[in-house]
Amino acid sequence: MHEITAITPLLSPEAETRRRFLGLGLGLGALIGGSSLTGCSLMGSRKPVIGLALGAGAARGFAHVGVIKALEAQGIRPDIVVGSSAGSVIAALFASGATGNDLNRLALNLDEATIADWGLPFAGRFGGLIKGDALQNMVNREVQNKSIEQMRIPLGIVATELQSGKGILFRSGNTGLAVRASCSVPGVFQPAVISGKEYVDGGLVAPVPVSYARQMGATLVIAVNISSEPVHQDASGTFGVMQQTISIMQRSINQYELKSADIVITPHLKQMSSGDFKSRNAAILAGEVAAQEQMALIKERLKG
Repeated sequence: MHEITAITPLLSPEAETRRRFLGLGLGLGALIGGSSLTGCSLMGSRKPVIGLALGAGAARGFAHVGVIKALEAQGIRPDIVVGSSAGSVIAALFASGATGNDLNRLALNLDEATIADWGLPFAGRFGGLIKGDALQNMVNREVQNKSIEQMRIPLGIVATELQSGKGILFRSGNTGLAVRASCSVPGVFQPAVISGKEYVDGGLVAPVPVSYARQMGATLVIAVNISSEPVHQDASGTFGVMQQTISIMQRSINQYELKSADIVITPHLKQMSSGDFKSRNAAILAGEVAAQEQMALIKERLKG
């Protein structure tokens, strides 16, 4: 059906920790050997590794663009970026080298038809109205067919393995395919198939992927939470009930996940539904405003 490019998950946390400590030890040894500075001075001057965790929220994801624009305006450039669902789209484009202004232009010019290839209702084994090929192709086109490991900024994309329900962090392979997997909202998108396994929405396990940014080595995590509150959702009809169910679940997960973030940016999107692509400009502005509100804290944490 599709040419599948192997996408491998991250090393186990223990293996990754050992690798980082080994690299840090070798690096510090070399520096101390060739410098009159003490080890304590070096440790004190080490800059934090900034991780940007972009959350799930469908059309509300345009707010991520505003956050990135605000950070860039202050000269703040993340060292790592990881995304779930809608956040994975922006994360991939940003990691490939797109600036905030580039993302702004793309967002405002985006035609929904370029990411929505409609299939037969409930076609295939697990259903889904949208096949996902168009989204995959759009992302690969915009990143100039770079694989995940070729990005300018280290990139992580979170999806959920359908059979086991486990969260998977993609660190290599076909970027568009990984984003497609991360965005495959059950009942809306058909599951993405990678190496014989089916994957669905990353927002089911990590509405805001803070812990995955930590796994990738971030020591300071800026989390962008665009999840909709259940009280603001329209729960009428089949689609409304499904969205409400996801919102309730994501709120529960976020209560735990966001505690480990250093800064949480929450754009004010109360009146914007997950399917409201017409309000993209307002969402971008909301992202900028929310990031500005947290800018003093971000700069303080960067100094610390």
